[in-house]
Amino acid sequence: MNGAVVTRAAVVTGLGPDLETTWARLLAGERAVRPLSADRFDAGRYTAQVASWIDGLESAGGRSRLFPLLEMLLARLGPVPADTRLLTATTKGCVDTFENVRRGRGGEMADVPLSAPAEWLASRLGLSRPGLNFNAACASSTAAIARAAALVHSGRADAVLVVCMDLVSEFVFSGFSALQALDPAGCRPFDRDRAGLSLGEGGAALLLMSPEHARREGMPTLGTVAGWGAANDATHITAPARDGCGLVQATLQAISKAGIAPADISAINAHGTGTVYNDLMELTAFRTVFGGRALPVHSVKGAIGHTLGAAGGIEVALGLRSLSARTVPPTAGFREPEIGAEGLVSASAQPVDGDYLLTTNSGFGGVNAALVLKRGEG
Repeated sequence: MNGAVVTRAAVVTGLGPDLETTWARLLAGERAVRPLSADRFDAGRYTAQVASWIDGLESAGGRSRLFPLLEMLLARLGPVPADTRLLTATTKGCVDTFENVRRGRGGEMADVPLSAPAEWLASRLGLSRPGLNFNAACASSTAAIARAAALVHSGRADAVLVVCMDLVSEFVFSGFSALQALDPAGCRPFDRDRAGLSLGEGGAALLLMSPEHARREGMPTLGTVAGWGAANDATHITAPARDGCGLVQATLQAISKAGIAPADISAINAHGTGTVYNDLMELTAFRTVFGGRALPVHSVKGAIGHTLGAAGGIEVALGLRSLSARTVPPTAGFREPEIGAEGLVSASAQPVDGDYLLTTNSGFGGVNAALVLKRGEG
C-alpha cells in the first residue's frame, strides 16, 4: 500500500479547542473571523481589524502563546510511541516573544529560533531524537506531512508525528496589511467580490504510521496519506503563476504517487485564501487537471482564517473527517461565484461520492504542495 495511515489527529482553531467542535461548527457555516481582541494588539491602524483567534490563549512567565496552544494539542493527542520521529511546521514560531523582546517588554529569547518549539515538543513527549522544522511558507505543514508519509512509506520510520502551529501576530498582520492583502470584511474564498485573506491561528497534530505498526500498537486508522507532490513555479516572490503550473505539477505528482487517476478524486480541499490571484490560479489549475468535472471544492479559510504554517495540517485532519462523513463543509464567506467556480464551490455542505480527496496549499516564493487522502476503513 502506498503512503502512511493517520492514527491520531488533534486540532485547535478559532472555531474550537478540538477537531469535533471545529468540524461541527464548520458544517453549521459558522465563522471565527471576528474583530481582533484588544489584548493581542491594536489593529486600528491597519487595513483590516478582523482575524480568527483562539479564546483563552494566554502567555505566562514571558513565554510565547505558542506553548499553551501546543499543550492544548497534546492534551487531545494522547501518548505517542517513544521511537516516533518528530516533524514540526511553522512559519514564524514564537513571533510574539520576538515582538515583546524588540519592544523592551522582556521575554525568553531562547524561544525565538524556529527550532525551539520542536525541541520543546521532543522533550515534552519524551522522544529519543529532536524534531525537524519545516518552513515552506503557507505550504509548510503540507510539505511536512508529505515528508512524514515518505519516511513511513520507505520504511525509514515506523511512526512520525507532525505538529504544525502558527499565531496571529502584529508582525505578520502588518506585513499582509502592507501588501493590501487583508479583506476588511473577512475572507471570501472564490467569491467574485473577494478582497483578500483573513489571518488565523491554530494548530494540528497528526500521528502517521505504517499499517503494520498501527496494528501492532492497536491504533485506529482515520485514513491514509496515499500520495504527495511538491513543485515551485518560481514566478514571483509573493504572486502565484497565473497558469497554475506549479500546483498542476504538484497535484499530478500526488495523484500518480497514490496510484490512481484524476477521475478517482472525489473532492478538493483548496488553499482558497480569498486573494484575487490565488483563487484564480487554483481554479485554473483544477480545470487543467480535472477538466470540466463538477468536483466539490471548498476552503476552510473563510471560517478559521489562514493559519499559515498550520493550514495544511488542520486541513488534512478536516479532510479525513470529510471523507469519513462523506461531505465537505460550506465555504464560509462565499456568496457569488468567481468565473470558473460555478458548480464547484458552495455556501452549503456538499456530498462526497468516493474515497479520495485532494488537499492543496500554495505559498510565497512559488511553493506548491498537494496530498491525496484516502478514506479510512470505518
